Amino acid sequence: MDATGVAVVTGASRGIGRAVALELAARGFDVVATMRETTAGAGLAEEAAATGGTLRVEPLDVTRPETITMPSGLRVLVNNAGLERDNLPLEETPLEWWRDIFEVNVFGLVEVTRRAIPALRGSGGGVVCNVSSSSILAPVPFYATYRASKAAVSAISESLRAELGPQGIRVVEIMPGPIDTDMLRHSQASRITPGTEVYQPLAEHMNANKTNSVASLVYPVADAAGLIVDAIVADDGPMRYGCDPLSTGMLEAWRSSSDEEFMTGMLKSLGG
Repeated sequence: MDATGVAVVTGASRGIGRAVALELAARGFDVVATMRETTAGAGLAEEAAATGGTLRVEPLDVTRPETITMPSGLRVLVNNAGLERDNLPLEETPLEWWRDIFEVNVFGLVEVTRRAIPALRGSGGGVVCNVSSSSILAPVPFYATYRASKAAVSAISESLRAELGPQGIRVVEIMPGPIDTDMLRHSQASRITPGTEVYQPLAEHMNANKTNSVASLVYPVADAAGLIVDAIVADDGPMRYGCDPLSTGMLEAWRSSSDEEFMTGMLKSLGG
């Protein structure tokens, strides 16, 4: 697609959302960078202008429908807003945490997308870009809540692809791996500390993996944003993309193996 018209990005105050908003502006889109508190977007418009881009910051909380409006001329929606909590075994995870995460990662995405579809259709088509996670491809222990929410996003993306394709609206699913963001740094610094002794050996393995393996694969957020926007404008591309070496490699391995083969290999890496 041509880099023209309006692009809306949710969760654009930091991390992937901020970087994607800046990249879209640099490519030529008129960007609306949305976030719960617009003070978090201070300097964002000026940063976009420095590369010749056009960007404005507007308030939007995906959990508050009264804050969600879509501009005319919408060509691209990037559903990036997301929430993660501390990672625990499923039996120790409070149900309220599940509700909190699904409220943002799933129900918020659904409400924003519902309101964007008529605007995209009115502009003659466009792209819905949903940010899920490469973690849904692997049986990552202690991440069931977050992974389940992102797996829901993946399933929603598949159905949207079938529903919206005939209307000239493409659906793109981005499945990030370890991108250099505040969310990743918080996750890396947080130790998995299950209260039930039987989970301790697996938790120790996961904590060591964060330090020894994942840390060496962290990918610059600006580079990831460039790959994400490449996917958005690629009219003939697939639906699912990685945006860093780890997620791209995982996706390629998943595509080339049977589900059980891929799962078995992943479980062996955990000692299962």
